[in-house]
Amino acid sequence: MLLGFQFPLTNKQWIKIITVIGILISVISAIYVKTHPSLFAVGGAFHQTLHHIGIFAPLLFILVQIIQVVYPVIPGGLTCVVGHALFGPFWGFVYNFTGIFLGSIFTFLLARRYGETFVKSFVSDQTYDKYITYLDKGKFFERFLAAAFILPGFPDDFLCMVAGLSKMSLKKFVVITLISKPATLYLYTLISYQGIQLLNHMF
Repeated sequence: MLLGFQFPLTNKQWIKIITVIGILISVISAIYVKTHPSLFAVGGAFHQTLHHIGIFAPLLFILVQIIQVVYPVIPGGLTCVVGHALFGPFWGFVYNFTGIFLGSIFTFLLARRYGETFVKSFVSDQTYDKYITYLDKGKFFERFLAAAFILPGFPDDFLCMVAGLSKMSLKKFVVITLISKPATLYLYTLISYQGIQLLNHMF
């Protein structure tokens, strides 16, 4: 056993390791951006590169958003802010929501296909037990899911998996997601972006 891990590694342990690596990469990237502001400024080298690759830039970003929902390596709030900064308020929101929406559907379908074992790989047993009990409360889970998508502090990606374990149809899941996610996604992204801008000016 090394650093609390037992070999061969389980799926849950691999996910924890990759998540930690993703957080470290995010921190290093944030420091690099902070120390090289001209590189990432509007009209800077990075923006020019995005312009040159054309339609592949938003497609690549949408793919990143899909991956971070299905397999959360990079914090979702960070990628949303990046999309807002790179593509602007409108198109950044469009690409953010498109990726998150598709990722949510894939997560829902993966949980439905592979069941409890798949879902338990991403969270602790305590977290799983906490939210899985909502499935026994009938229509309450649908209302809870919508509220969780709207309010901060809930594990949205994991709840997409829980929904996949429920009797909820894909159509109903799509409707709940389309109704509850867009406005709050835009609001939280804008607040996070403005907060980061404020911190940059302060420090």
